[in-house]
Amino acid sequence: MDTHALPHDETPVLPASTSTEVAPALAREPWHFHLPSLAALGPFLALVAACLFFALQSDRFFTAQNFALVAQQVMVVGLLAIGQTLIILTAGIDLSCGMVMALGGIVMTKLAVESGLPPALAIACALAVTTLFGLANGLLVTRIKLPAFIVTLGTMNIAFALTQLYSSSQTVTGLPDALTALGNTFALGGTQVSFGVLLMLALYVLAWLALRETGPGRHIYAVGNNSEAARLTGINVKRVLLAVYALAGLMYGIAALLSVARTGVGDPNAGQTENLDAITAVVLGGTSLFGGRGVILGSLVGALIVGVFRNGLTLMGVSSIYQVLVTGILVILAVATDQLSRRGGRA
Repeated sequence: MDTHALPHDETPVLPASTSTEVAPALAREPWHFHLPSLAALGPFLALVAACLFFALQSDRFFTAQNFALVAQQVMVVGLLAIGQTLIILTAGIDLSCGMVMALGGIVMTKLAVESGLPPALAIACALAVTTLFGLANGLLVTRIKLPAFIVTLGTMNIAFALTQLYSSSQTVTGLPDALTALGNTFALGGTQVSFGVLLMLALYVLAWLALRETGPGRHIYAVGNNSEAARLTGINVKRVLLAVYALAGLMYGIAALLSVARTGVGDPNAGQTENLDAITAVVLGGTSLFGGRGVILGSLVGALIVGVFRNGLTLMGVSSIYQVLVTGILVILAVATDQLSRRGGRA
């Protein structure tokens, strides 16, 4: 019996007559069988390698304050990557996340500044808007059965147009302190750390626990691995997909709050590249674009890889266009690795 094919939380039930025969075999398992797989360690090892490389290139890189800066720079993309990971785990994709985030940022800032709403209510309205956008994506995918790529490409343009129309393409300034509070920092061992980074890390831990320890979390993996098989086992596939897209929309709204807190303005041109950055982080973190495989903490590592490369290349004086070039190469390598591992698994 191949016990390695079982999920981590399932224990094989053995007949009484054979348990004494199999137990010694289990006890003789090589020690390396219990180590994390290379696929799971790959993103972390890549992050460590990148840090070591840039530490050798610049003496300003390997400092606590620089790492805190990198974390602050990636916290928005990191939040978007949580929602993007949930969707990609179901074998979907969301091209609209950056534009939906920008719309959420404009909604909360204009309501707070120009309409005079209390900041908490303005934030709640923005979260409702982004969640509804996610729900709309889910309804189009599940009810009309449109491809997620086409649906989110359309809603990306709709969100962009609504953002420009509602803001009149003007930046919103003069924000109340409550909207920028998460951009403030506190001292931790002599290093200034943003409150927004703490929120991002807390949400990653929460998402990791939900996917690993709850039934709905396992249903997400099941739907992404084989939606028809999941349906036959009694999982309501449409409900799972609707919940995933709506939850992703909520994450985009929280990312909008972090973006506003970090920049101190409501920018209608925000989110222009964040959608691709979020997908990049998810892919670099080891989540399969084919669905059903991946660890959400890997997306955080993927976001940090992108942030470390951009920060390190900047410290080296490399032009920003080469940073984009390197990011593109990393994405292609990550997807190629995923494809090769899938082919190897079928062999």
